[in-house]
Amino acid sequence: MLRELAVTTSEVTRQALSEIDVPTNGVGLVDITDRVRGFVRESGVAAGLLTVFVRHTSASLLIQENADPDVQVDLDRFFARLAPWDTTLYRHATEGPDDMPAHIRSALTQTSLAIPIAGGRPVLGTWQGIYLYEHREHPHRRHIVLHLIGA
Repeated sequence: MLRELAVTTSEVTRQALSEIDVPTNGVGLVDITDRVRGFVRESGVAAGLLTVFVRHTSASLLIQENADPDVQVDLDRFFARLAPWDTTLYRHATEGPDDMPAHIRSALTQTSLAIPIAGGRPVLGTWQGIYLYEHREHPHRRHIVLHLIGA
Protein backbone atom coordinates (compact mmCIF):
# COMPACT_ATOMS: atom_id res chain seq x y z
CA MET A 1 0.00 0.00 0.00
CA LEU A 2 1.36 3.43 -0.95
CA ARG A 3 1.01 6.28 1.48
CA GLU A 4 0.53 9.65 -0.17
CA LEU A 5 2.99 12.19 1.20
CA ALA A 6 2.07 15.16 -0.98
CA VAL A 7 0.28 15.98 -4.18
CA THR A 8 1.45 19.03 -6.05
CA THR A 9 -0.07 20.27 -9.27
CA SER A 10 1.48 23.47 -10.44
CA GLU A 11 2.57 25.12 -13.61
CA VAL A 12 5.39 26.74 -11.67
CA THR A 13 8.42 24.52 -11.38
CA ARG A 14 11.36 25.74 -9.35
CA GLN A 15 14.94 24.59 -9.50
CA ALA A 16 17.84 25.16 -7.16
CA LEU A 17 21.46 24.22 -7.84
CA SER A 18 24.40 24.45 -5.49
CA GLU A 19 27.72 22.83 -4.69
CA ILE A 20 29.05 22.14 -1.23
CA ASP A 21 32.66 21.44 -0.30
CA VAL A 22 33.21 18.70 2.23
CA PRO A 23 36.59 18.26 3.93
CA THR A 24 37.46 14.71 4.93
CA ASN A 25 39.99 13.26 7.37
CA GLY A 26 40.72 10.15 5.32
CA VAL A 27 38.75 6.92 5.04
CA GLY A 28 35.33 7.12 6.63
CA LEU A 29 31.86 8.57 6.48
CA VAL A 30 31.13 12.28 6.80
CA ASP A 31 27.56 13.18 7.73
CA ILE A 32 26.24 15.84 5.33
CA THR A 33 22.56 15.52 6.28
CA ASP A 34 22.29 18.94 7.97
CA ARG A 35 23.95 20.72 5.04
CA VAL A 36 21.58 19.01 2.60
CA ARG A 37 18.56 19.89 4.76
CA GLY A 38 19.75 23.50 4.88
CA PHE A 39 19.98 23.66 1.09
CA VAL A 40 16.46 22.27 0.72
CA ARG A 41 15.08 24.67 3.33
CA GLU A 42 16.73 27.70 1.69
CA SER A 43 15.49 26.68 -1.78
CA GLY A 44 11.86 27.21 -0.83
CA VAL A 45 10.86 24.05 -2.71
CA ALA A 46 8.10 22.26 -0.82
CA ALA A 47 7.78 19.10 -2.93
CA GLY A 48 10.12 17.69 -5.52
CA LEU A 49 13.18 15.57 -6.12
CA LEU A 50 16.70 16.24 -4.89
CA THR A 51 19.72 14.84 -6.68
CA VAL A 52 22.95 14.67 -4.68
CA PHE A 53 26.05 14.00 -6.83
CA VAL A 54 29.69 13.61 -5.79
CA ARG A 55 32.21 14.81 -8.39
CA HIS A 56 34.91 12.24 -7.64
CA THR A 57 35.87 8.67 -8.51
CA SER A 58 37.39 7.74 -5.16
CA ALA A 59 34.56 8.87 -2.88
CA SER A 60 30.88 8.04 -2.87
CA LEU A 61 27.52 8.78 -1.29
CA LEU A 62 25.42 6.65 1.03
CA ILE A 63 22.17 6.85 2.89
CA GLN A 64 23.01 4.97 6.05
CA GLU A 65 22.06 4.53 9.69
CA ASN A 66 22.90 7.57 11.79
CA ALA A 67 22.19 6.18 15.27
CA ASP A 68 24.93 3.63 16.01
CA PRO A 69 28.54 4.58 15.08
CA ASP A 70 29.44 0.88 15.02
CA VAL A 71 27.68 0.68 11.63
CA GLN A 72 30.34 2.99 10.18
CA VAL A 73 33.16 1.01 11.79
CA ASP A 74 31.76 -2.24 10.38
CA LEU A 75 31.37 -0.71 6.89
CA ASP A 76 35.00 0.44 6.94
CA ARG A 77 36.19 -3.01 8.08
CA PHE A 78 34.11 -4.75 5.40
CA PHE A 79 35.49 -2.59 2.59
CA ALA A 80 39.04 -2.98 3.95
CA ARG A 81 38.68 -6.75 3.52
CA LEU A 82 36.89 -6.47 0.17
CA ALA A 83 39.36 -4.04 -1.45
CA PRO A 84 42.58 -3.97 0.62
CA TRP A 85 45.39 -1.47 0.18
CA ASP A 86 47.75 -3.97 -1.39
CA THR A 87 49.51 -2.79 -4.56
CA THR A 88 50.36 -6.38 -5.52
CA LEU A 89 46.64 -6.93 -6.28
CA TYR A 90 46.24 -4.09 -8.81
CA ARG A 91 47.90 -2.73 -11.95
CA HIS A 92 46.87 0.86 -11.27
CA ALA A 93 49.04 2.17 -8.44
CA THR A 94 50.27 5.49 -9.88
CA GLU A 95 48.41 7.61 -7.33
CA GLY A 96 49.32 5.51 -4.30
CA PRO A 97 48.37 2.21 -2.70
CA ASP A 98 44.95 3.48 -1.64
CA ASP A 99 43.81 4.76 -5.05
CA MET A 100 42.69 1.57 -6.82
CA PRO A 101 40.94 0.19 -3.72
CA ALA A 102 39.19 3.58 -3.46
CA HIS A 103 37.98 3.26 -7.06
CA ILE A 104 36.65 -0.24 -6.35
CA ARG A 105 34.86 0.92 -3.20
CA SER A 106 33.35 3.83 -5.09
CA ALA A 107 32.20 1.52 -7.91
CA LEU A 108 30.40 -0.67 -5.37
CA THR A 109 28.59 2.22 -3.72
CA GLN A 110 26.98 5.29 -5.36
CA THR A 111 28.04 8.58 -6.91
CA SER A 112 24.51 10.01 -6.83
CA LEU A 113 21.38 9.82 -4.71
CA ALA A 114 17.79 10.72 -5.54
CA ILE A 115 15.85 11.86 -2.48
CA PRO A 116 12.17 12.88 -2.49
CA ILE A 117 11.27 16.21 -0.93
CA ALA A 118 7.93 16.72 0.88
CA GLY A 119 6.92 19.48 3.24
CA GLY A 120 10.14 21.32 2.40
CA ARG A 121 12.29 18.51 3.83
CA PRO A 122 14.13 15.46 2.51
CA VAL A 123 12.00 12.35 3.03
CA LEU A 124 14.35 10.24 5.15
CA GLY A 125 13.63 7.45 7.58
CA THR A 126 14.04 7.95 11.32
CA TRP A 127 17.56 6.53 11.42
CA GLN A 128 18.76 7.59 7.96
CA GLY A 129 21.51 10.09 7.35
CA ILE A 130 23.17 11.25 4.12
CA TYR A 131 26.90 10.58 4.04
CA LEU A 132 29.92 11.28 1.89
CA TYR A 133 32.05 8.15 2.03
CA GLU A 134 35.73 8.99 1.66
CA HIS A 135 37.67 6.02 0.30
CA ARG A 136 41.19 7.51 0.29
CA GLU A 137 43.57 7.24 3.23
CA HIS A 138 44.53 10.93 3.37
CA PRO A 139 42.34 14.03 3.86
CA HIS A 140 40.66 15.49 0.78
CA ARG A 141 38.23 18.27 -0.08
CA ARG A 142 35.27 16.75 -1.92
CA HIS A 143 32.72 18.58 -4.05
CA ILE A 144 29.07 17.61 -3.97
CA VAL A 145 26.48 19.04 -6.34
CA LEU A 146 22.91 19.48 -5.08
CA HIS A 147 20.11 19.88 -7.62
CA LEU A 148 16.51 20.27 -6.54
CA ILE A 149 13.51 20.44 -8.83
CA GLY A 150 9.95 20.85 -7.67
CA ALA A 151 7.36 23.36 -6.60
